[in-house]
Order: sequence, then C-alpha cells, then structure tokens
Amino acid sequence: MKKYILLLFTVFFLTTTYSQEKIVAFKSGEWLRYKMSYSGFLRAGTAVLELNEKDLNGKKVFYSKGTGWTSGMIKWFFEVDDLYESYFDKDNVKPYLFKRKIDEGGYKKNRITSFNYDSKKAYIQDFSEQKDTSVAFSNVQDMMSSFYFLRNIDTKYLVKGDEIKLDIFMDSQVYPFKLRFLGKEVLKTNFGKVNTLIFRPIVQSGRVFKEQESVTLWITDDANKIPIKMGASLRVGSLIAELEGYRGLANPFQSF
Repeated sequence: MKKYILLLFTVFFLTTTYSQEKIVAFKSGEWLRYKMSYSGFLRAGTAVLELNEKDLNGKKVFYSKGTGWTSGMIKWFFEVDDLYESYFDKDNVKPYLFKRKIDEGGYKKNRITSFNYDSKKAYIQDFSEQKDTSVAFSNVQDMMSSFYFLRNIDTKYLVKGDEIKLDIFMDSQVYPFKLRFLGKEVLKTNFGKVNTLIFRPIVQSGRVFKEQESVTLWITDDANKIPIKMGASLRVGSLIAELEGYRGLANPFQSF
C-alpha cells in the first residue's frame, strides 16, 4: 500500500503547462512532514520529504529524500520502512539518479536507476532480484523529482476540468499519469485557514483503491505549491495525509 501512497505524494505537487513563467517554489533546506491516518482516527504512519544541495559527479544538484514508516496499531500487522532518494538538475529538474529501498510488510525492493541522456536509456540495478536492465525513456520524471518539477510551473490559468498529464518512471516502466483540476477551497488546517487548489488523480481501481476517482488532493494556492492534505477511499477503510510540520520554505506560508 505504501508505494501507492508515495505515488500519490507525487501528484500533491500539481500544476498545469499553460504558463512557463519562472517561479521559485522550493530551495535547499526545505523539510515537510506528514501524518497518515487510517479511517479518520488511527495514526497509520509518517512521511518526511527533505531537499538539499549535493555534489554528483562534480556537478551541483538537488538531492531529495523521502522516508515513510508505519506507527501505532497499524505497525503491529503491517510494518513499513521506505526510503526514496533522487538527484536531479537544479535548473530543469531532470532526474540523474533515483534510489528506492522499501520494506512493506515483508515485500522488499532495492533498486538504483541511472538516467543517461546521451543514450536515452535508464539503467536499473535490482539488488533484490540480482539483475540489471535498461529501458528507453523520453521526458520522464522519477517519483521524487516529479514533486519539484511540477511545483515550478505556474497555476494561475487553471480552469475547472483541466487535465494534467505527466510521465513517471517507476519500477522499470514509464507510467502515464493524469490529474483533473476540481477548483479552489479555503481549507481549515492546524496552521489556520489556507487557500488551496483541489485535484483528483485518475488512479487504477482494484487491489488498493475502490474506484478510479477515489483520491482527492489539496495543494497550497501560493508560491510554494506544497501538498497540505490528501484523502483516499481504499477497498478497506480510508486514508488521510495531512501536513503537520514544515521549515525552510522558499516563500512565506500563507494562512489566515
């Protein structure tokens, strides 16, 4: 279940491609912490997203780390310990290196993906299955770099019903991702009232989600474009993710 949650965090940082106006939505030192609740009252776990500057092969890049783990009663029967890392270009956010090491109730993956822009191939080292593969790609983002790529695009020309498309590279495949803009809402949060943009991703129904449109996302309608809430109807129960702490934002957090 956790891999679907992390994928949903990708769409927390939504926007449209109507305007290419340069917006600085994030900077090195940004830190976001989310609490996950199951069926509205049980604390299910925690997710933390961090962004810093690092050196990769002699080049200054952004390094993003995402960690997720279960806690409380949920941990008794389904323990999760996930780590996601991405190294991406500081100017155009194209990914160079992506690492994924997860343990979800005994289901484990340990992979490193390198993106080669000369050969247009992604090289995947799978340490769990002891094999290496290569996959052709074009204009993709990894699960972590997607957050930041989308946040840097202006949203002021969004119209209700607009759909946003993005290709995400995950598990040695390219996944087309589509989201629908639902409108705006003043959301009550622990930080006060916050102006938000509402989105609904079109997800695959079946094992995890009840139907194709089971997820609703709220993004801050400011220069930061940070996810502040997610609600998802699962096949059993529901899941809510809410921002519970932040620091190092590139722009003032707007609440009233």
